This record gives sequence, C-alpha cells and structure tokens, in this order.
Amino acid sequence: MSDEKILLTEKKNGVGIITLNRPDKLNAFNDELTFQLQDALKEMEKDKEVRAIVITGAGRGFCSGQDLQSRSIAQEMGQRPSLGDSIKRRYNPIVIKLRRIEKPIIAAVNGVAAGAGASVAFACDFRIVNEKTNFIQSFTKVGLIPDSGATFVLPRLIGLTKAFELMLSADKLSAQEAQNLGVVNKIVAEEDLMKEAMALAEKLAMGPTKAFGLTKRAVNKAIFDDLEELLEYEAGLQEVAGRSDDFQEGVKAFIEKRQPQYTGK
Repeated sequence: MSDEKILLTEKKNGVGIITLNRPDKLNAFNDELTFQLQDALKEMEKDKEVRAIVITGAGRGFCSGQDLQSRSIAQEMGQRPSLGDSIKRRYNPIVIKLRRIEKPIIAAVNGVAAGAGASVAFACDFRIVNEKTNFIQSFTKVGLIPDSGATFVLPRLIGLTKAFELMLSADKLSAQEAQNLGVVNKIVAEEDLMKEAMALAEKLAMGPTKAFGLTKRAVNKAIFDDLEELLEYEAGLQEVAGRSDDFQEGVKAFIEKRQPQYTGK
C-alpha cells in the first residue's frame, strides 16, 4: 500500500488549499477520500486563519467522480451496495458543508470534472477553470441518476432545459460552453490556473469576510434553502437505481471497456 496522502491541505496568505490527490485515478472518489474531504472542510471552517478556500485536483483532472473500480469489487462478490446510504454518508455532507461554510470557496478545475466531481465543483461559490476542463454528468452512463446535489444545483445554474439535456445525454460540457452558460467565472491557461485561483482567493481573504459569509447565507436562503431535503430525495432515488440490473450492467461494461446493453430493469 502506498504511503502517499490522497488529500493534501495547506494554508497560504489566509487561504486554505485542498488538493484531491489520486492523480492516477483522475482523483476519483473512494470512501477514504470522501471522508478526508469532509474532515478537511470541517477543519477549515473552524480555522480562523482561513478566510477563503480553494479546492483543486492533482495531475490532469479535477475529479472523475466515484471510483467505479472500487465499486465493482462488491458487485463481483454478488452484492448490490446501498448507494442511498453511501451517498448520505459520503457525498451529501460534502455538498452541505460547501454551501454552509460562510467563507468563499473556489473550485480550481484542472481538467475533467465528472459525476460527483462535477457536483462538488457546482456546489462551490466560484469556478476558475483551465482550457482543458470538461464537466460531465456521467451518472446515466452507468444507469444511475445525478446525485450529490446535481439535480438541485445545475438547473439553478443554467436552467432546466439545458440541465436536463446534459443529465440525460451525459455529454461533455466544455470550458467555453460552461462559461457561455454562466457555470464558470473565468477560463485561464493550464499553467495559470492556480495562480489565478489564488489571486482571487487572496483578494477575497483580505475583504470583509463577515459580510461575505452573511451574503452567502442570504443566497443560500434565497436559492439553496431546500438543498438538504433534495439531497435526501436524490439518495432515495439512487438507492432504487443502484438496485437495478442496468446499474450492474453499466458498471460491468465500464470495467470491461465496452458499450452497455441496457434493458430498463
């Protein structure tokens, strides 16, 4: 087993930096990474020296979502894991914390942000991306529904019509398309991503962070007030989807690198 840390944290000039560090897996979430991210967000929420937060990924991707390789192990053993329970324990606390922390949070998106990785980026307050960024609602590729707040947040960012299209098609949303739709704040060159994200974070960290926090609270009240209820509902629907034959086939096809043969069951 590698001793390399799968999540890195540091503080610099009033900014807390969180780096997802599974670059060989495009920073895909396994159980340990989701729980470590929960803990890091809690610590930075409490730390008075941290006045803004940046979340990014190591290597050539931000986060490719759930690690389906780890998920397939349980399936090979003949089990159908409780996805609803997993979402409630692992992903929902992350999304809730991203919205409830009364400090500005910037997603520095360095490449692919898929599935729950896209949901995490959408739940942040700002999104600075590089030119190679793609957002993908990849859930239906394996017979699941969008979760981790995607069905709540994405329609509020870009409107119902386009959000529903992206969720069903699982098509890539390029950096430029995302900016045109108002998903991202700024597109920068690959080599400038962290410099630009840190410049924004440091500027915010020097500002009236109490007022920023209260503004975020007001926005949450106006737009995100029902988020926790929706997250519970998503988890229930994902539980149903996760028990389906289509999910079993979708993950098996993904592992075997072939097109899935869905039956709608």
